[in-house]
Amino acid sequence: MLHKAVPSLRSQDLVFTLFGDYLLERARPVWTSGLITLLGELGLSPMAVRTVLSRMTRKGWLSAERMGTRSWYGLTAKGRKLLESGRERIYHPTTGPEWDGEWSVVVFSVPETRRRLRDALRVRLAWLGCGPLTSGVWLSPHDVRAEVLEIAAELKLSKNVETFRGAHLALSSPERLVAQCWDLAALDRRYAAFIARWSREFEHCNQCGMTGAKAGIHKPCTAPADCFRRRFLLVHEYRAFPLEDPYLPGPLLPAGWNGEKAARLFESYHNVLAGPAERYVAEVCAEGDDIVAAA
Repeated sequence: MLHKAVPSLRSQDLVFTLFGDYLLERARPVWTSGLITLLGELGLSPMAVRTVLSRMTRKGWLSAERMGTRSWYGLTAKGRKLLESGRERIYHPTTGPEWDGEWSVVVFSVPETRRRLRDALRVRLAWLGCGPLTSGVWLSPHDVRAEVLEIAAELKLSKNVETFRGAHLALSSPERLVAQCWDLAALDRRYAAFIARWSREFEHCNQCGMTGAKAGIHKPCTAPADCFRRRFLLVHEYRAFPLEDPYLPGPLLPAGWNGEKAARLFESYHNVLAGPAERYVAEVCAEGDDIVAAA
């Protein structure tokens, strides 16, 4: 059981995970008190929760409304778009064994005076699964031309970006290109560590009287709030992988790749914890719903 915040868990990231995994489909905003309760399970103090909610509202990720001395929070269109994109990337990544042998090539040149936009472009390209062959030339085996053009337009860099799609003719092998663009060995080690860290907990919860195959037969070994904490931390750790994993087609992956095994473990454990974790969140958030609905 987690009794205090883990230093590596930034408060804003915790809020994004909470809304992305539990509150994205919720029709109503949530009272501050409910968010304090939920984030308090992860070690955030009430003051820290209020501070991060206020900060994320100023940044345009959350919307806030007040009734007297109380407030409730929901996602803005900007925040919802970000989390929907993230959920798609986490739960439905573009991958698969089929590959036509062609590469998408993104070429860009952005002056130093627009460095902030250049950095933003690189982050967005990495999120698409592109990798840097050189600083201004990025590759992907997936057809990402439409997405790249949309990103360039959004960042007002359309005149600075070109995209191509075609076969690689010479001189490197596909394996060498992959090695130049992505550090798959380091990523594979992180996947292996994720599997080692969560496999034992999954096996335990899979037999629990609350969540697993013995639900309703054996006495529950924990409380719904603990299921919430476990699933929250599972998602919070796993959500970092899409930032680094290009989800390459099977022919481009190294032998014994741990990414698929980690994805199966994540999905299985996530599903095992779903019932009690989601009921707990729903019960906490339901407090004040009548007032929000009448407002």
